[in-house]
Amino acid sequence: RRAERGAMAAGPRPEALAFRQLRDLAATQAALIERLRLRLATQEENFVHKEHFEAVVKKLEKEEEEHAQTKMLLAKEAEKLQFALGEIDILSKQLEREKQAFEQALSSVKSKAQRESSQKDKLRSKCYEIESHIMKQEGLLTEKENEIKELQQCITKQKQTLRTQVSDFQIQKQQESYIAQVLGRKEKGSKRPG
Repeated sequence: RRAERGAMAAGPRPEALAFRQLRDLAATQAALIERLRLRLATQEENFVHKEHFEAVVKKLEKEEEEHAQTKMLLAKEAEKLQFALGEIDILSKQLEREKQAFEQALSSVKSKAQRESSQKDKLRSKCYEIESHIMKQEGLLTEKENEIKELQQCITKQKQTLRTQVSDFQIQKQQESYIAQVLGRKEKGSKRPG
């Protein structure tokens, strides 16, 4: 309907214009025929020549024939106009339905885009949180690794010290054992009869 009102605001349709022109032409011809009738009646009263009378009659018959043809043409054009108006009404309704469907689809797409944008923002925020947490965990992990390295170094030093102490202890024991053996031999030698 809005399309029809817009078209009417823009100017008369070609069909309506043709219809009015044909109607005006028929009215003009009807008026001309009536004037010819009055003129003929006046001439009959005032006595006219036969040739002139016959010419007027022929002209009147011709005008009546043209009027009939115009009337028939006008009827055909009116029928075409009604058919065109019906088609315009159908197309206008179809256009309105398509417009509503398009607006609904557009609204749905906009709503979906907004939801997806919101979801995207939430996911981005979550990713930032996860990245921050991972960075903190990596920092803690680095600290733990450094502590482990220090402990490993300390254990290595302690092992080395322990090995040294064990080695020293074994050497000391061997020395003490050797000394004891030497002293034992001397004591046995001194106890022999001389």
